[in-house]
Amino acid sequence: MDDVKRRKLAAVYRDGLLNDTIPFWSTHAPDHKHGGFLTFLDRDGSLFGTDKPVWLQGRTAWVFSKLYNCVEKNAEWLEMARLAVDFLLAHCFDDDGRMFFLMTRDGRPLRKRRYVISEVFAAMGLAEYAKASGDDQMLAKARDVFDLLMRYHTTPGLLEPKVDPHTLPSVGHTMPMILLNLSQVMRQVDDRPVYRETADRSLDMVFNLFAKPEHRAVLEMVAPDGSIIDTPDGRTILPGHAIESAWFIMEEGRLSGDRELSLKALPLLEWSLERGWDEEHGGLLYYVDLFDRPRIEYQWDMKLWWPHTEAIYATLLAHHLTGDAKWEAWHTKLHDYSYSHFPDPEFGEWFGYLHRDGTVANNCKGNCWKGMYHLSRMQLLCWKLIEEAGV
Repeated sequence: MDDVKRRKLAAVYRDGLLNDTIPFWSTHAPDHKHGGFLTFLDRDGSLFGTDKPVWLQGRTAWVFSKLYNCVEKNAEWLEMARLAVDFLLAHCFDDDGRMFFLMTRDGRPLRKRRYVISEVFAAMGLAEYAKASGDDQMLAKARDVFDLLMRYHTTPGLLEPKVDPHTLPSVGHTMPMILLNLSQVMRQVDDRPVYRETADRSLDMVFNLFAKPEHRAVLEMVAPDGSIIDTPDGRTILPGHAIESAWFIMEEGRLSGDRELSLKALPLLEWSLERGWDEEHGGLLYYVDLFDRPRIEYQWDMKLWWPHTEAIYATLLAHHLTGDAKWEAWHTKLHDYSYSHFPDPEFGEWFGYLHRDGTVANNCKGNCWKGMYHLSRMQLLCWKLIEEAGV
């Protein structure tokens, strides 16, 4: 990749982040009356719902804290992060220490799930905010949330299983993947050995259970010994998750000074791009079946924003690490598809949901699942990675 292209890309990511994504969410999402952020945003940023997803509060706290830590000490960004953190601490914890999943606008609980995803992103947001604010109490709370979620995640019977473990013993890819990333965030502010141990355990599971070199695939669910469960769920490949997992591993190698670990992630990235890319219409399919059998998810062939943001950064990072033109070609293909389909030229930000042919399926800019996290993270990380390369 030549310097002219790098400079152009850096400008796209930097300007998109600072002049589009962040202003959109800073303008429309903060709830200055009740605290936290409102994420049910229509195309123009107007509200179409007022419930507050807890996991998106944690993610939003992380984004604004990360901006403060990595871009500039902007007091408005720190205040935005505090708005999310204060809402989390005031309203989102149940009496058992676990967190709710969905709250009313004024902070009353609506829903609590059997997963610890709210806790994962609360810990992540609190840790990054602790680094930004220098508040040791926030670091202590991040530690507490991490310890609690790990206890629930690793102790059989504390969380209701998705399927009966006696009938169908299984393990999922989501938690090892996201715990690897969470451990990376925690290690920036805390030196307890548990984070390194968590990362090592996650790496072992991804490589030895979910990655299937013989099939060139990364599965979402396998038997406890890593064998394939030949059911629709067991054959499911989620390219976006597999791509995200690959770049988390690449980053782990960078953080630990282990280049071989970073390179070990590249086959996982390549398999997932090959499996997910839609040769007919372009873009990444949401779900893929290992043996190309019928998919049971109704949205399997849609194009969602977040797998594309993850793939844009993953391929740029792969090229940064190797200099291989293959990764530059993938990055260009993914960048060009994404930037010609997802951005809204009238109201800004990105559409989140496209039909298979690339037409917009839903005008919303946010909901219970889509917030500012994936897009702003991609823009920030791509911009800073290009800067790191010396452009």
